[in-house]
Amino acid sequence: MTDAPPQTRQSGFAAGLAAYFIWGFLPLYLLLVREVSAFEFVGWRIIWTLPICLLIVAVRSQGPQVRAALANRRVLATLAASSALIGTNWFVYVWAIQHDQVYAASLGYYINPLINVLLGTFVLGERLSRRQWAAVAIAACGVALLLGGALTTLWISLVLAVSFGAYGLLRKQVDVGALPGLTIESALLLVPAAAIAGWYAASPDGSAFAQSVELSLAIMLGGIVTAIPLLLFAIAARRMDYSTLGFLQFLAPTIVFILGLTVFDQPLRSIQLACFVLIWIAIAIFVWDILARRQADKVLQA
Repeated sequence: MTDAPPQTRQSGFAAGLAAYFIWGFLPLYLLLVREVSAFEFVGWRIIWTLPICLLIVAVRSQGPQVRAALANRRVLATLAASSALIGTNWFVYVWAIQHDQVYAASLGYYINPLINVLLGTFVLGERLSRRQWAAVAIAACGVALLLGGALTTLWISLVLAVSFGAYGLLRKQVDVGALPGLTIESALLLVPAAAIAGWYAASPDGSAFAQSVELSLAIMLGGIVTAIPLLLFAIAARRMDYSTLGFLQFLAPTIVFILGLTVFDQPLRSIQLACFVLIWIAIAIFVWDILARRQADKVLQA
């Protein structure tokens, strides 16, 4: 368990909840930019994320923290690795949604909490209660059902799960604040992002950013949609147990799963429905355990 006080853990929980709620509805935003190729869109997404981060850094007077992180070679190397991981995650996710692989994207983020639990347990030395282990086992059974019926798109799910799990682990361990870290990550990705945007601008079809005012504004919105939830996630990752944070993440793929069934009108097979039910049972057990532990803390403090 983390050594953070209860109030800090609660603020981390609220931040994580907000982040996953936004990510859950992200496919609706991606419908606005569906005509933009995934590669170009990720480039513009990075470009417009950096100024948002810099603006918030200026408002919060965190410039000295950014400079201190840039002067630390270990921190900079870790953020370089985390930026590569999150860039890969963005591209695969956008590509999956654009190619009607909504369930595969959802499955990736169902697997990710299991990856987080493994990382939290074996890398960070966190301990799970019996109820939490029961939840892990039930969730693993649910994911196993989907793995059996989604082999052709398994690479999408695994890349999303592993890349974001490793990203969260690095951000939890690096000694830099949430916003300064995200700002530096965006800056490190700016050069390849600008190269991608320039390449599309020089192509015969031109850049999607110049096609219409509406599309340009939709692309620019990607900076806000990217910066805000990542900032919230980074706050949560530093304040919460990584295993608990992992199970909170089931919120986002559940929303995506429902969107795939309704908005994207993708057929739901019986095996997928069975997985959905098992995972929600696991979530219920895990939340029950969290609430029970919180109540026990209150009793001890009384």
